[in-house]
Amino acid sequence: MTREQALKILHQNMKNENLRRHCYAVEAVMKALAKKLGGDEEKWSIVGLLHDGDYEKTKDTPEKHTLLMHQWLKEAGETDDEILNAILSHNFVHTGKNKPATKMEWSLYCCDELTGLIVATALMMPDKKLATVRVESVLKKMKDKAFAAAIDREQIKMCEEKLDIPLEEFVKIALEAMQGINRDLGL
Repeated sequence: MTREQALKILHQNMKNENLRRHCYAVEAVMKALAKKLGGDEEKWSIVGLLHDGDYEKTKDTPEKHTLLMHQWLKEAGETDDEILNAILSHNFVHTGKNKPATKMEWSLYCCDELTGLIVATALMMPDKKLATVRVESVLKKMKDKAFAAAIDREQIKMCEEKLDIPLEEFVKIALEAMQGINRDLGL
């Protein structure tokens, strides 16, 4: 699957611009993590881009989240099990199936929440720009449980155990990837 094909699927099924921006952020971080971990950058990017593509249609039935995207991908002719399994693994907490097992799957699981924390940190900056966010700022906000309280910090911290990437480095990789597409993210 090409990025253009993935974007078409995403845009057909997700109309909310902020949700799309979240997917773009995860796409960028997944590409950077693929580079770091020796993965296929194009494949990891597509997984990041599409991981929440069915969210608007499944937000009220979280146990169906990712299952619909998996179905759409198969209908579009996707046969790559790495992509299909990574999409499914993203929601194993609600489906009870497909717990992350590969570096790509754990990367998606860990970075998904982190992108939200980075955006929330940027929105607290006087200029509301990613360019002025520093790794230290994100780490400080991460310690403040009241800040962006819905974000699962433990999920982010799993980067150390599952990816063998120290938390500070993980935040740096994600922040720099997101800063590289700041215009697409509106930040």
